[in-house]
Amino acid sequence: MSVTCDMPTSKDGVAVVTLDRPQRHNAIDLDTVAELTALWHEFRMADDVRAIVLTGAGDKAFCTGIDRSVDVPQPPSPYSIDDPLLRLGPKSNDLWKPVVAAVNGMACGGAFYLLGEAEFVIAAEHATFFDPHTTYGMVSAYESVLMAQRMPYGEVMRMSLMGTAERVGARRAYETGLVSEVVPADELLDAALRAAAVIASYPTEAVQGTVRAVWSAREAARAHALAQAPHLIALGNLPPERQAELFTSRGGEFRVR
Repeated sequence: MSVTCDMPTSKDGVAVVTLDRPQRHNAIDLDTVAELTALWHEFRMADDVRAIVLTGAGDKAFCTGIDRSVDVPQPPSPYSIDDPLLRLGPKSNDLWKPVVAAVNGMACGGAFYLLGEAEFVIAAEHATFFDPHTTYGMVSAYESVLMAQRMPYGEVMRMSLMGTAERVGARRAYETGLVSEVVPADELLDAALRAAAVIASYPTEAVQGTVRAVWSAREAARAHALAQAPHLIALGNLPPERQAELFTSRGGEFRVR
């Protein structure tokens, strides 16, 4: 299993979903996509689930995006793209029960598909956020659009354009609005569970309506921006073999701000 789930065992109404590939820094493969999609659909029908905490196994990474070993064949057209991560998040699966993300370590690239569809993010003190796309000759489109819903324009641009050279630390992420709370690593899950339990204690119809209302405030701009993403990726991405060369040739030097 790539994803584990602890369903509510009492009346707290909180399910805990864990990306469980710590040996791969919780990178996402196609099984992970399928398992998360199935869970979001299951939660839609589960009256005992009123809030969800989403985290990653281990303390090194929340999620490092798509696993580079995954082969995703693309249609022979510049007008479309097959991106399995578009099915990854709760909103993309019509789930409006609130999700609290608990980030324990690195969160980068495709992790933003999940963070962008969470209600808010709580981070461990050692958490870092970065977007490696430009470093490896790829357009950051879907990820940067989702982060533009949470962070100021200049901060999204800096993170997207600096690639692997710079990581946003938990404190800076809090200052820019990406993260709502920073806690010691050993308190992360408890902090997320406390917040989720409070939300789950309220009438779920009102909570889900509020999630949908706030989401709709930015949905039009988001949908318009995402509609352009496939074309920008098709135009701007280097060929896969050139991306692979860049990936293997670059070192791991970076700084945290």
